Amino acid sequence: MHRQIGSYRPSDIEVVAAFDIDRRKVGLDVSKAIFSPPNCTKVFSEKINLTGAIVKMGCVFDGFAPHMCDQDPLRTFLPLEKESTREQIIAELRDSAAELMVNYLPVGSEEATRFYAGCALEAGLGFVNNIPVFIASDPLWAKRFADKNLPLIGDDIKAQMGATILHRMIVDLFRKRGVKLERTYQLNTGGNTDFLNMLNRTRLASKKVSKTEAVQSVIGERLADENIHIGPSDYVPWQLDNKIAFIRMEGRLFGDVPMEIDVKLSVEDSPNSAGVAIDAIRCCKLALDRGIALKIVGRIRPHFFVELRGPELFQPVPFLLQLVCRVEQQTSKRGRKQTGFHVEVRDLAHCFPISRQLRTVTQAKTFRFA
Repeated sequence: MHRQIGSYRPSDIEVVAAFDIDRRKVGLDVSKAIFSPPNCTKVFSEKINLTGAIVKMGCVFDGFAPHMCDQDPLRTFLPLEKESTREQIIAELRDSAAELMVNYLPVGSEEATRFYAGCALEAGLGFVNNIPVFIASDPLWAKRFADKNLPLIGDDIKAQMGATILHRMIVDLFRKRGVKLERTYQLNTGGNTDFLNMLNRTRLASKKVSKTEAVQSVIGERLADENIHIGPSDYVPWQLDNKIAFIRMEGRLFGDVPMEIDVKLSVEDSPNSAGVAIDAIRCCKLALDRGIALKIVGRIRPHFFVELRGPELFQPVPFLLQLVCRVEQQTSKRGRKQTGFHVEVRDLAHCFPISRQLRTVTQAKTFRFA
């Protein structure tokens, strides 16, 4: 998404440790494991150098839904029976000199996500949570990371050009053009393990909240629950990693005249989030470099809007760390310590750009973006 953030390019990211539960991946170098079943995305780079990072067996917890046991082995996970212990995972993280952990567990992996977040904390790693399990948005978890001065980003990820961002943009257009939105839906189908996993509807609670609130937040006047439906709809094996979204919106124009829009979006699901993920990783790394307890709350997306708490102090930035770097530079010039900062960002629906010199906020040691 961004070629360079601070001094870091995508090529600077190094995978030093990895955990999986599938017997076809455990024991392989990461460069080989990414091509093993049930991975089914389109390959856009075939020649991957050996990383030296061998995939270790993780812990299953609720990361493997029972209904996936009866599926085609090429479409589902084949877990190993012997799991790693918490101590082994923490030791691997420390021995590998890892700095950040990225979570891409299946949707609904509540217990497993909390387990790995705890391992990251114990090993002194920042945490990028790419699934809709509430870690960054949970005040208790947020405090635990802040107390250790570790960056925390999440929860869930908004793809480069996905169904939710497209849905939000159309909803926002309705609002700006004075069209009253009466009802809407977003239906998604796909054929990867994520969609197979989500056939168990009990695993979708947090995902539906995440996607629905992302759209509700830009409507203005919230729709009643019965007039908005957003979420994964079905598993279609032959689609593989191709995600197809169907978006419908019904509203009323001037004179109370009805109108409707139907949109179909077809994207490759996995690469669609990759660019956003590598931006979040580098964002975390810069925070670590500067001793900033960074916290970004909301679906991880290409551009964050941040509000600096204070009278008429709103700053839209292409990416949060551009501002953080400037704050750090100003603070450094004043001869102050570069540690102990706390930065919190909320996923805001709207921000109004009001010019204000950064020197007005560098007088404080702690910054909380709400």
